Amino acid sequence: MYLPLVVLFALAAAFAVFSVLLGPLLGPSRFNKAKFQAYECGIEPSPQPVVGGGRMPVAYYVTAMLFILFDIEMVFLFPYAVAADSLGLWGFAAATLFIATFFIADIYVWMRGGLDWN
Repeated sequence: MYLPLVVLFALAAAFAVFSVLLGPLLGPSRFNKAKFQAYECGIEPSPQPVVGGGRMPVAYYVTAMLFILFDIEMVFLFPYAVAADSLGLWGFAAATLFIATFFIADIYVWMRGGLDWN
């Protein structure tokens, strides 16, 4: 009964291993100095910190985390939207509680100033 699933997993694993092993053998191997240097977002890396450079603004990380939160929220709400009729009142209550939890978190971030881009 589970044979097609096992065969699919075996094929996927074989393809992954085959791709990883075959890539370096068939791909170009042009080594240069730039490939072995650290990459820091297009900025030339230096052994000492830049004077006056300061820290990265936290707003970048907060924006990324909020994007991930909204993305996860949509991923979990999509199945509810597809099967809303068959879930009935309990499904509606669960989805409402789920949305309310995210709404409370959004209000918290807003009140703390996480959405203010200085």
